[in-house]
Amino acid sequence: MKRISIILLIGVLAAVTFFTSCGRSGKSLNERVTLWRKDKIPYGSFYAYEQLPYVFPDAEILIDKESPERKNNIFQVKKNSELDLKLEEHKGRTVNIIVTTRMLPSTREWEAIMSQVYQGNQVFISSFVFSNEVLDSLDLKVSDASFAGDDSLTVSVEDPMQPGRKSFTYPGKAYDGFFSSVDEEFASVLGRNEKGKPNFVRITYSGGGAIYIHLAPMALTNFFLLHKDNKRYYDYALSYLPKETELVVWGEYFRNHTNGDNNGGNSTSRAFGWMMKQPPLAWAMLLLLGLFLLIFIFGSKRKQRPIPERKPLRNTSLEFVKTIGRLYFQRRDNKNLTDKMTAHFMDHVRSRYNMTTSRMDAEFEKKLSFKTGIEYAIIQNVVYQAKYLSDQPDVSDAELMHYNQLLQNFYKQA
Repeated sequence: MKRISIILLIGVLAAVTFFTSCGRSGKSLNERVTLWRKDKIPYGSFYAYEQLPYVFPDAEILIDKESPERKNNIFQVKKNSELDLKLEEHKGRTVNIIVTTRMLPSTREWEAIMSQVYQGNQVFISSFVFSNEVLDSLDLKVSDASFAGDDSLTVSVEDPMQPGRKSFTYPGKAYDGFFSSVDEEFASVLGRNEKGKPNFVRITYSGGGAIYIHLAPMALTNFFLLHKDNKRYYDYALSYLPKETELVVWGEYFRNHTNGDNNGGNSTSRAFGWMMKQPPLAWAMLLLLGLFLLIFIFGSKRKQRPIPERKPLRNTSLEFVKTIGRLYFQRRDNKNLTDKMTAHFMDHVRSRYNMTTSRMDAEFEKKLSFKTGIEYAIIQNVVYQAKYLSDQPDVSDAELMHYNQLLQNFYKQA
């Protein structure tokens, strides 16, 4: 059996090596669309991020990887408090830029983003997909669109200096997303697709803040911006943002974020789906599954010898505690015995539930009840008796038995 398994494993590794080498025989364009600022691949956004200091020469550039709602979430550890101070310091003169494949914030996250706009800041969001909640709140409707394969992309943007639109194109992936409905009384159309449909709008609010919704993230990728003079599209698009900007925040939280309703699937399923689309990895996965199936078939024929039962080791520590307890009880040293019982109870809570016992107050009782699942009234009674007996100069037999019964009841339920 062992020899057969080794032979099968060698065969699988040889097959994986063959198919992998076949898949890498020729150089091809990396078609992964990441839109990540650190990716220098064709569809990353490294160039767009690196150009920010030239577009905003007087502004400080920062990275934000935290949820927008962190200020309103008491359970969120504020790892980026320095950024929060910067946002407060430059209120009304901040630009937030979010470039992601899917913009699916939760309700509280979207409220936090809009609060930045209401404070007079600018928010620029470029994404293929927006949640219905985002679109409804902005009174926008987006057409159903999909990747156009190897087709070219053509986009245009309004020239901020003079009337007219400037068009730009490149021979890469295309995405024909556009707004099917825009309330132009409140929204200004800044850009359009090849068919003249709006794909870039700005909505301005009374406090001076504005939100920019951009449906062509492919126009912000390295491939597009480095093709001929397409960088001008980037310059024109960002030129609508205020010149007096003092702080630019590049948001990365939504790059791997799944919305609160989990409509976007999880990262594991997306990663598995991507793996199965790569021929070498797909073949490797199938061959490994076949190997495990063969091992299971051959291994199921073997008979497992019965495993002898081993008696559990005796808890000598518990026996020692019982012996000492009987000794104190026989000597009628009830006060000393209750102190030992309380000390054992506190040590049990510290070691098993990782709780401090320096202050056994109401907050301690609630927390212990939550961690043990025992009713709050029972926990409260045990703590009260422990405190009461520790303050007494003498303890009667009845009080000792009652306290012992409470503790035994606690240990059984815990």
